Amino acid sequence: MKTPKAGDPARSALMKRVRQSRTGAEEAVALGLRRAGLFYRRNCKALPGTPDFANRKRKWAIFVNGCFWHHHKPCPRGTIPKQNRAFWLEKFAANRARDARKAWALRAQGFHVALIWECEAFDLPRLEGRLARLQRRAGRADEE
Repeated sequence: MKTPKAGDPARSALMKRVRQSRTGAEEAVALGLRRAGLFYRRNCKALPGTPDFANRKRKWAIFVNGCFWHHHKPCPRGTIPKQNRAFWLEKFAANRARDARKAWALRAQGFHVALIWECEAFDLPRLEGRLARLQRRAGRADEE
């Protein structure tokens, strides 16, 4: 099967099917947060960068990043496509720079920011460990 090129209507249709919220990784993190007893809001637009999960009272925020889209280097999912490699390298660099700006803006407001990779979200013991650290740093949540 021939791969459609950038600007092609077939490629555009393919990219529109990629979910941006309520992904499998986000749902796994939401379940982990509920199990840990951490209260949260999803996609909190009132905060810089609209974190995937946040608790304004306890001052913590979580971003759940897809390994491909944010180029998670040590992960097998964080590959670079062979076609149009320069475009993808530039896109991944821009995504990572934007991620850093979002985290910096939240930290400047006193938030503890955690970044959870897609591969971590599906590794239950690893996810539970990350959320336990968040819980210790941010304190046990009462309510938002």
